[in-house]
Amino acid sequence: MIGRDRKATFAYIKDRVWQKINSWSGKCLSKTGREVMIKSVLQAIPTYVMSIFQLPSTLIDSIEKMINSFWWGHGKMTHRGIHWMNWEKLLAPKIHGGMGFKDLSAFNLAMLGKQGWKFITEPNSLVARIFKARYFPSGSYLTATVGHNPSYVWRSIMCARFIVRGGVRWTIDSGASISIFNEPWLSNGEFISSDTPGAHFIHNFTINSLMNLYDKSWNEQVVR
Repeated sequence: MIGRDRKATFAYIKDRVWQKINSWSGKCLSKTGREVMIKSVLQAIPTYVMSIFQLPSTLIDSIEKMINSFWWGHGKMTHRGIHWMNWEKLLAPKIHGGMGFKDLSAFNLAMLGKQGWKFITEPNSLVARIFKARYFPSGSYLTATVGHNPSYVWRSIMCARFIVRGGVRWTIDSGASISIFNEPWLSNGEFISSDTPGAHFIHNFTINSLMNLYDKSWNEQVVR
């Protein structure tokens, strides 16, 4: 159960990262060894939880500070060392002068966005049917609302919806289920706003209204 004190609920993740760091504190790791340790072990620990819950930003900051100290640390137990570069620059790809470490906040949102994408692409899966029945029975993930008394899982997945909306595109087939307005169906991924002058005349029309259905071409006269 996720209570009000979410940082305390997920504190065990921070503890596991700390234990891993301590288990290696007495060993002489090269910079290459530290890099592998961070990427393959430390930053992989919260992956499963991040695919379901949005972790508190304060917790993520604490974990990243621990990893940053481990990276720059030179002592066996204290991990004290000069931080020659801030953490934000270390997150950049190596080709841009960084180390390619994960931005855990962005990674968390990406993993949650992946769950939302599954609701769209795998609507017959058990989890998609359960969430649809509970939160968007007459709509879709892209049009759903948080609703009354939602679970923390649903709140978390909804927080990442802007990522899915920013990248999702319609592929036109019959066009019978796609509204002309406010849907990303144009070739460049943009949409026609329902605020367009005169839009109220065709507010309920779908894409197939603009097509020659026999050869799936645009009816230029109707479009114009």
